[in-house]
Amino acid sequence: MTPALRPVDITAIDTTTQEWVPFPIPAIGVELTAMPLMDDPDTGMRVLKIIYRAGFTNPWHTHPCAHGVYVLEGTLTTHQGSHPAGSFVWFPEGGTMHHGASEEGDCTILFITNKPFDIHYVDQE
Repeated sequence: MTPALRPVDITAIDTTTQEWVPFPIPAIGVELTAMPLMDDPDTGMRVLKIIYRAGFTNPWHTHPCAHGVYVLEGTLTTHQGSHPAGSFVWFPEGGTMHHGASEEGDCTILFITNKPFDIHYVDQE
């Protein structure tokens, strides 16, 4: 016997019309441009579309969560090299890292955390 189907409600967002909002990082005096896509209240997982402006680097920092970055446009620069559009980069929880956009242009990313997001800068600890 086949179990009864239970269709779920999905979340679908048209990112071509979704509003961009400020994403402040007070510790370094920067405000990124972000598009919130999903916040899961059960796990704290988040998904955002973020723009790193040309030449911006988020300096050495750590997170109490793992996070993935899918490069939509431009080039993501990290402490381990450059990653062009189409790349997926996973940063393990607790690791020390820096990342941002190349000098040549903006970098638009899909930013995904596995639990609540926070950031701690190495030079501020």
